[in-house]
Amino acid sequence: MTPNLKIRAATPEDSESISKLVWRLSAEYIVEEFSQQGKATLFESMTPAAIRKYIQSGYRYHVAEVKKQLVGVVAVKDNTHLYHLFVAQDYQRQGIASSLWQLAKQECLEQGNPGEFTVNSSSHAQGVYESMGFVAQSGPQDKNGVIYIPMKLTIDQGR
Repeated sequence: MTPNLKIRAATPEDSESISKLVWRLSAEYIVEEFSQQGKATLFESMTPAAIRKYIQSGYRYHVAEVKKQLVGVVAVKDNTHLYHLFVAQDYQRQGIASSLWQLAKQECLEQGNPGEFTVNSSSHAQGVYESMGFVAQSGPQDKNGVIYIPMKLTIDQGR
C-alpha cells in the first residue's frame, strides 16, 4: 500500500482537481477509439462544473490523496453504477483503485444496494474491472461516439 495514502469523501471544492485527473487519464488511455463527437461528449462530462454538479446531485465521490495531492478518485451513481475510477499514472498498481472501490462498494451495500453493480468500462480498463469481479455483458457499445463495454458485478450477500 502507498505510504501516506488518505481516502476521504470528496467535496465540491475538489471538482477542479478531480476534473484534471480524469481528463488527463482519459486523454491518454480512453478516447483514442472515440469519434470527435464522442471525445467532446466525454470531456464535457469531466469539466470542473460537471464534476461539481455530480457531487452536488448525489453521486458519491471519494478521493485518494498522498501528501494532500489528489492521486485517485471513485464515484458511484445511484448507489449501483460505478461512474468514475481513476488513479494517477505514477500511483497505479499500488492498490489504490482497489482501496477506493472497496470503500465505495461497502458504502453502497450499507446504503441498501442488494449486491449488483454496473460499470461502462473502456477497453483499456476492462482487465482491471474483471480483476474486481465485473463481467462483460456484451461486446463494445457505441453511444454517440463514446465506446464502452457494459459490465456487471453480482455479489453474494452471504459475504
